[in-house]
This record gives sequence, C-alpha cells and structure tokens, in this order.
Amino acid sequence: MTKTMSAMELRRYWINGDEIALIDVREEGPYAEAHPLFALSVPVSEIEKKLPPLVPRLSAPIVVYDNGEGYIDRAATRILALGYRDVAMLEGGLSSYSLVGEVYRDVNVPSKAFGELVESINHTPSLSAREVKNILESDIDVAILDARCFEEYNTMSIPQGRSCPGGELLYRVLEAVPSPETTIVVNCAGRTRSIVGTQSLINSRIPNKVVALRNGTIGWTLEGLELDTKKTERAPQPSLGASQKAREYAASWAEYVGVPMIEIDQLGQFIEESKDRALYLLDVRDPEEYALDHPVGFTNAPGGQLVQATDEWVGVRGARIVLYDTDGVRARMTASWLVQLGWEVYVLRELSVVPESLPVPKSLSWHYPKTGAIAIDKLRTLTGATIVDLARSPSYRKGHIPGACFASGPELARDLRTVSGDGPIVLTSPDGEIAAMNLEYVQGSVSRQILYLVGGTAAWVAAGEPLETEPRWLSQPIDVYKRPYEGTSNARKDMQGYLDWEYGLVAQLANDGVSRFHVVRDRRGEFI
Repeated sequence: MTKTMSAMELRRYWINGDEIALIDVREEGPYAEAHPLFALSVPVSEIEKKLPPLVPRLSAPIVVYDNGEGYIDRAATRILALGYRDVAMLEGGLSSYSLVGEVYRDVNVPSKAFGELVESINHTPSLSAREVKNILESDIDVAILDARCFEEYNTMSIPQGRSCPGGELLYRVLEAVPSPETTIVVNCAGRTRSIVGTQSLINSRIPNKVVALRNGTIGWTLEGLELDTKKTERAPQPSLGASQKAREYAASWAEYVGVPMIEIDQLGQFIEESKDRALYLLDVRDPEEYALDHPVGFTNAPGGQLVQATDEWVGVRGARIVLYDTDGVRARMTASWLVQLGWEVYVLRELSVVPESLPVPKSLSWHYPKTGAIAIDKLRTLTGATIVDLARSPSYRKGHIPGACFASGPELARDLRTVSGDGPIVLTSPDGEIAAMNLEYVQGSVSRQILYLVGGTAAWVAAGEPLETEPRWLSQPIDVYKRPYEGTSNARKDMQGYLDWEYGLVAQLANDGVSRFHVVRDRRGEFI
C-alpha cells in the first residue's frame, strides 16, 4: 500500500530546502484553478511521458494528489511501475492542504509571484501603454524589446517591437541598441517577463534608461491600442566587442549575487552524485543555436523561459541545476535569477568542452505494450471502429482524423463506456505515445476491443490522409487552461482579472511562507 504524507510534512520539505516533487495528477484546467505553490501539473494519463524529465532521480521523494477525483491510486501505481521508489499520497488531497497553506490560480505561479516580488522590492520602473504610445509618437530615441519567445512575439506585438527573448536581453542589447542615449522599453504579454527583463538590464548596469511596459500587451489592449501581428524582426546576434562587454556586465552581477562557476571535473562529480541528488543539465541558449550543436546530456531551456516557467523543466524542488552557454552572458544572467528563486544553481564555465564520454544521467525509458497496436493500413480497412483522440483539445480543434472523438485522458475509462456501437475502439494521440500509454489501463473497461494507432495522428497525416476540424466531445475539454495573456481573442474581463490576480501574489507569498525566495538589491559600492 502506498504511504501517505501530511500537508505539514510536505511544507517542511520546502521550508528546509529538501528535495521533493509534488505532482497534481488532474487535468491542467482544474490544476490552474487551485494548487499549492510548487505543485507540478502531470495528468495521470501522461505520467509516463511527462514525469521522467521532470523527476530524473528514481529515489527522489514524490507526493501525488488530486481533489477527490480518485486518480491518486492509479497515479501512484503508474509512477511506481516506472521505477520510482519513494512515492506518497498527500493526505486529504488539495482540500486538506488548503487548510494549512495557500493555494494559487494560473500556471507557472512560482515565477510569476517572484516577478511581482522583484518589482515590489526593486521598484522596477515601468510606463503605461499610453505613455509608451506617446513616446513612440514623439522624437524620443526609443527601442522596444519583446522578452517573450519568438512565437509569442510573432502572434502579436507592440508597434516597432523586436523579438529579444528574456535570456537573450543582455547578450544582444548592446548590438541591438548601440547608443547609450536610447531609452529601452521591455515588454511581454503580461507582467513577469517585462519586470524580470527590465530588472536584468538595470542590474547589469548598462548605461541606457530601461523601463518595462506596464502590463505588457494586455495593458496595451485594455487601453484600446492596436497590436501588430506576424512581425519577424529580431534583435541581432552581438558582435565580438558587444559580446565581450555584455560578458563583463554579466560576470559582475553574477559574482555579486553569488553564482558559482564550475569546471568539467566538478560537473563530472555532480553527475556521479546524481543517484542521490537530482541533477538538471540545461543549455540556456536560443533553440536554433541548441539545434545546431549542444553538449551531450544537456536539455534546451532558453534562459528567459526557464526563469518564467522553471517548473516546466525542473520538477524536484531542492534539486541541483547546472547551466551552459558559449558566451558567458546568458547562463550567468539566468543563474542570477534562479539563485534568487531559491535554487542551487551552477554555471559551467564558458568555452568548457563537455566530452562525449561524460557519463551523463540516463533518461527513464518506457516500453510500448506488446499487444493492441494497429497500423495505418489496417485502420483503413477496419469496419465499425470508433477513433478516440487523446490530443490536447487545442490540437484536436486544429485537426483530427475524420470522425475522431476527443477524450480526457484521466477520465478515459469512464467516457469510453458512453461510446455507442460494438466495433473496436482505436486510441490515437499526436505521436501515438499517450494513446499507447493508456491502452492497458482502459482494456477491460468496456467489452469492445481496444487498440492504439501506431505513430498516432502524425502517422495518419504522413500517409497522406486528410484531417477534419468538426469537434465531437466525448469528454469536457478541461485539459488546457486558457491563458488570458496569449493570443488575440481574450475577453477584457479575463485580462483585467489576470492582472488583478498578479498584483495580489506578493501578499499570498508572504502568507504562505514556504517560497525561500530572496530578491537581491544592487548595492555594489554602497558600503565601501
């Protein structure tokens, strides 16, 4: 029988800085409505795919919870089957936790709460959308740098803005904005990346005036101002001189914050210790650079996004992190924020050559079921079949196999019982993996034969078969939280509600008392 852990015991792990991973096994929609500060969203139907990269150490303590839906027994069984050895259930689930700790809305909450704390302590300067609009229409020399990832910038952006993701800001700014007289405005969709990006440049002590666009593209939209779409302008790669100067700025700030630098031998020691201490090796460079070449064992986690959404890469609170770049800027600046977020983080010294023979930790492997597979050619000739798609609902809406029904992974067994007919049921998913991972769980839940499509919907498309967009909802689409700061079709009340929520995060952190955040003020030379 799986052991249990009380909410107070769990919170002591966070307060003491000990390793632990808290896993919310519901869909993302309910998770985004309420969860503890450091909870990770890993739906029970996606455990085999999502959990191993988030929790790389098999002996790391893992706690699972739901809110009474009845998923935790199944989740614990699946986690143990992967080889994890220290799995507990949260006593009383979310409702019991809420009696002793704060619960939070939205996603990536630790980073967003931290951003609000940064602004409140450093008084990060910002301008309203109307003030920035007036500057753009004046003779003031100004540069707009969009700190989101390029895809978000391309969807919608501030007029005259250029894409410069947060982790790239200091690295590229001296090339993108060569004059020290230019005012720099940093924006994102909401608040966090604007605040952190602005404060990064201020902390580096570049000579320019730097301000955040208050409330980002949400604030711009709420003011009734027009956004650009489909823009492709990017801040350029720095010259050698600009890169060297940026490195000097980054090194000074990182040393002041206390970011430790390590060499290859220390990295090797950390890898040796990774059986007893969770270790994450992250390359913080731009994804295009990473794709061209990267050291063995390092996962791409662009610096700005890593600070914005640490919980999408690092699942064990209290773990050890090593960052890599080739320039001495991006890893240092990213690490300077992770240190303040309470992580034990190191930077592998730039120009270090990671040998191919380095015994990097092996990722967990999952094995496909031995029976139940069906290929495209067999599916074409199958009669009386019902296709059930386990894609995330936005992906399903964009296109699915004709006739396929959308189903919720966690409630798959329940909802398959509502499917009419007596022919086989074929599970699919974007690449077929989630479908295969849930085959054995649902076999026996209905009297019909259950199969999974090899290669999933991608294999269907690769075979030249068409997709359709007409939805058929077998389950309620609560699998994805609709973020009010993404896209261009958000209701005003949702955008304003999101901003109001963010403003209250500092008070929630103070009341909760488990974050271990510590914002560093720049006082270099103040007490000499």
